[in-house]
Amino acid sequence: GAGLDVYEREPEVDAQLLELRDRVVLLPHLGSATGTTRREMCRMAARNVRDALLGKRPETLVNTEVADRLFAAAQTGRSS
Repeated sequence: GAGLDVYEREPEVDAQLLELRDRVVLLPHLGSATGTTRREMCRMAARNVRDALLGKRPETLVNTEVADRLFAAAQTGRSS
C-alpha cells in the first residue's frame, strides 16, 4: 500500500489512483497541516523576506533567474 499527499494535477485525482483505492490512501495535501509545520513555514517566510530586504539571497529561493537580476540591479543602483 501507499499514502499519497500530492497528486500530479491537484486537485484532480487520476482515475488510475482511484482504481487502487483498496491499497492506497489519498489525502488532500495535508502533510503540512500540523501546527509545528505551519509555524516553521511562517518563520521561514519571515527569514526569506528579511534576507531579501537586507540584499541577501533567501535560503529557500525558488525563482533564481529573476532574483539574480533583481539583486544585480540593486547592487548597481538600477531597477529592472
